[in-house]
Amino acid sequence: MAQQNPKQHNVWVLGDGQLGAMLSHAGQPLAINVQPVDIMTPSNERLPLKDTDIITAEREQWPESSLSLQLSEHQHFINGPVFGRLADRFTQKSLLDELSVPTSPWELVDDNTDTSNLHQQYGDRVLLKRRTGGYDGKGQHWLKQAEGTEIPADWRNEAIAEQAINFDEEVSIIGVRTQSGECVFYPLTLNLHQDGILMASISPLSRLDHLQPQAEAMLTSVMDALDYVGVMAMECFRVGDELLVNELAPRVHNSGHWTQSGCHINQFELHLRALCDLPIHTPQVNYKCVMVNLIGADKDDRWLSLPNAELFWYNKEVRVGRKVGHLNLSAHNKAMVDDSIALLQQWMPEQYQAPLAWILAEFER
Repeated sequence: MAQQNPKQHNVWVLGDGQLGAMLSHAGQPLAINVQPVDIMTPSNERLPLKDTDIITAEREQWPESSLSLQLSEHQHFINGPVFGRLADRFTQKSLLDELSVPTSPWELVDDNTDTSNLHQQYGDRVLLKRRTGGYDGKGQHWLKQAEGTEIPADWRNEAIAEQAINFDEEVSIIGVRTQSGECVFYPLTLNLHQDGILMASISPLSRLDHLQPQAEAMLTSVMDALDYVGVMAMECFRVGDELLVNELAPRVHNSGHWTQSGCHINQFELHLRALCDLPIHTPQVNYKCVMVNLIGADKDDRWLSLPNAELFWYNKEVRVGRKVGHLNLSAHNKAMVDDSIALLQQWMPEQYQAPLAWILAEFER
């Protein structure tokens, strides 16, 4: 018998940046009403929330305001306690240690932390990370024994110290957990960062297949422990055949943007399906995909002339270091990738030459 009066799903998003916009776009074909909310602009407005509405977030932290409080205190703010726990690197790392999920050796930087002891414990290079607020390479400070760098005074009790990892490469995995506890995953993604900012991703890669079970087990452990619902991203260092967790993100993630072009269900739709308790199955990968982040780059309509390119432009003011869009390149064959990258090398500024060369090198392997 056909379902009568199907439920109307209303999802509100804490934040109205590009992730909120892409969630809204993903909801339209499923008739899910997704409403991103600007929580950065002060407002005394009250949102017309219903008891049955669902709340999610596109970011781990947000300023306290009447709007953010109304959303975060709603009874259906999914994963509410998780955001603060994972936004703080101290509590995030503590969780990983409790679950025996491998991560780089670390400790809290407190009033008694001594720089020489950190070097003795972790080596010549030690990375300090602010407990909250750091992203895209911000909120980091290197302690280098050879240069005599010291702990900034205002970082004590506000940062963790990590051992520098001589990793082979950086990978990430995007997974989703349903309300019943089922977990499904996208294939591992290979990532390239430049000055702490993600510049390019490639997925899937058959040479990473043997690491997939390890990554899935690690992320499943985290999501189960948090009773998490929705999409979560896990960024890792690959050291030989072992993975070390670098960061967790309780939301849709930049390194999953390739799924918008390469899979029959992208990460945004998968997140909404989980939140709304709609059927979920493992996404089918249609083809290998390359994602190129557009960082502080002016929009260039020549990109649209590439036969295998999809442009996602965020319509934000272009500023140095700011993510303003991304390009997805379908990679049906090597010749197609070579031709598109060759043109992008001509059209894109100097900061892109190394990432574009990295993409070409991966397809030569």
